[in-house]
Amino acid sequence: MLRHIPGAAPFSILDLGCGPGRDLKAFAALGHAPVGLEGAARLAAMAREHSGCEVWEQDFLQLALPDQRFDGVFANAALFHVPARELPRVLRELHATLKPGGVLFSSNPHGRNEEGWNRGRYGAYHDLETWRRFVAAAGFAELEHYYRPPGLPREQQPWLATVWRKA
Repeated sequence: MLRHIPGAAPFSILDLGCGPGRDLKAFAALGHAPVGLEGAARLAAMAREHSGCEVWEQDFLQLALPDQRFDGVFANAALFHVPARELPRVLRELHATLKPGGVLFSSNPHGRNEEGWNRGRYGAYHDLETWRRFVAAAGFAELEHYYRPPGLPREQQPWLATVWRKA
């Protein structure tokens, strides 16, 4: 994601679904200005303590994001928790919080466009083409995609990572 952001670092980065703050701490160590967003109060508190960064406690379905604040949005294992019927709105809100030319990184477990509850958590598992349609419709242009972890056969790569530019 970072190599795709235009301009010179440091960058302002929204870590969407920051969990306990591991990636926030990594972005800060690189000299960037990360802000976390986490829906679980306990994890948000852990992220603040672990990273020393600002962390907003917000639900993905009720975002209150400032316009054109961030150079990048880092959504690692986060957006697949958004139901497909809500995804277009959430993606438009992420688009609006990015500065012109800003970059969205998303990594989600992929599937065959099924969604529902699994072990107490909601998940929507899109294939690449469906994911592309959702994100492009929100005003993003695809920069790259890849499956993770690298070096394994596709059936052993459960994660689809995509990088997008605000068009």
